[in-house]
Amino acid sequence: MRFRNARITILSVLVLSLLACRPPLVERSRQRALLEAIESRATRTQVEGEGIVAKVLPDDHEGDRHQRFIVRLPTGQTLLIAHNIDIAPRVERLREGDSISFSGEYEWNTRGGVVHWTHHDPTGTHTAGYIKHTGDIYQ
Repeated sequence: MRFRNARITILSVLVLSLLACRPPLVERSRQRALLEAIESRATRTQVEGEGIVAKVLPDDHEGDRHQRFIVRLPTGQTLLIAHNIDIAPRVERLREGDSISFSGEYEWNTRGGVVHWTHHDPTGTHTAGYIKHTGDIYQ
């Protein structure tokens, strides 16, 4: 009987620990939609996600200027974020290892995909996106 109670106690602690570590339902749902877009090779799909900055790249100066960086998702997959700095402010003090969340339009490519439209739309015809970094929202 004592052994059975100890097993139940240990099992209860493990289950509670796992529940405490998992992200809230909204975040899991948001990440799931992003992963489905990646797996289905979607284009022009509005997504939200979060991850860790894996690499900060040089700005793209062809056409509209874009701040570019690679984000590693919790699954290990990577995405290029192309943030239009002619429309939105630059994400300040962005460093490798920083946590970010984002909303934008996903376009599949062979390297994992790119998320752009991470800003407001000056014409008001496209869904606004954002980048959230250290409590600040850039759009």
